[in-house]
Amino acid sequence: MSDVRYSKLSAYELQQEIAALTEKARKAEQLGMVNEYSVLERKVTMAKAYLLNPDDFKKGEIYQIDGDPGVYFKIDYMNGVFAWGYRLGGSGKEEALPISMLK
Repeated sequence: MSDVRYSKLSAYELQQEIAALTEKARKAEQLGMVNEYSVLERKVTMAKAYLLNPDDFKKGEIYQIDGDPGVYFKIDYMNGVFAWGYRLGGSGKEEALPISMLK
């Protein structure tokens, strides 16, 4: 299913893809394939973003970054499932994060 865009999949299909990718990531981790594991984890994060409603994330709001304790992200604008903004206390450089990374 990796040839299909996540934006074209139904919620059920996305959940199936997430489950399959998670299983592949688990196997890659067990085999010590660090790069493969990282790629699969990013794919899971992207697929999860398409299960969320971008309208729930507001410009100017501050969110904690999942998996990065104590680091916060302020949204300047939204573009699809990506929040564009900057990390508080960071370099001030603009970046985009999938909304599934924000909590």
